[in-house]
Amino acid sequence: MYVERPPGADLADRVACVWHQVSEADTTQLVVPDACVDLIWGPQGLFVAGPDTGPMPAPMASGDTFVGIRFKPGAAGDFFGVPLQELRDQRVPLSDLPPLHIPDICPARRLDAMRAAVRARLAQGESVDPVGSAIAGALRNGRTVGEVAWDLGLSERQLHRRSLTSFGYAPKTLQRIVRFQGALALARAGVPLAEVAVTAGYADQAHLSHDVKRLSGVSMRHLVSLSG
Repeated sequence: MYVERPPGADLADRVACVWHQVSEADTTQLVVPDACVDLIWGPQGLFVAGPDTGPMPAPMASGDTFVGIRFKPGAAGDFFGVPLQELRDQRVPLSDLPPLHIPDICPARRLDAMRAAVRARLAQGESVDPVGSAIAGALRNGRTVGEVAWDLGLSERQLHRRSLTSFGYAPKTLQRIVRFQGALALARAGVPLAEVAVTAGYADQAHLSHDVKRLSGVSMRHLVSLSG
């Protein structure tokens, strides 16, 4: 069972959602790139997940419980005290990062403790690049890297640096991921795959299929079935 909830008004500028998951059987969950970074408390303790560039299988035993706080794309900034590219495709114990105090507490109250710690650190003025959301939005809309840099008044080198800082990805990788997530949302809404390809900005359905397989390791139809 997996449940997402709004983060609350005090975190909504930076956090996409808070979530809770209990594994109902021994399984391996497929985690796919979404340009987000998660703070998670699982059976082995607190850790930070992402940002990912490919499929990340997550083994779970029956009864395993996880709670998480998911930062919006581009909104983690310097929250974890290290450049985001150092967290790319990693699952890093929170104890290996600059201190973020979250008390050891009973499972039922873990998410509350995490929210309080995130709220306290954000109150210290942890910053994000205000251009980050504009970068993601423009790339999602099919603009080329050169066009996005021009539109934002940046050189391509500056765009590259600021994309790495905001997302942990180079702009072309970010574009591939946000386009993939847009296509996945359309497919989950029941849009035919040929139409998904055109609407999401792929050259054709074969291009869509190739990118989906590259980023998730499975077909789009399989991904949609996992969310059913």
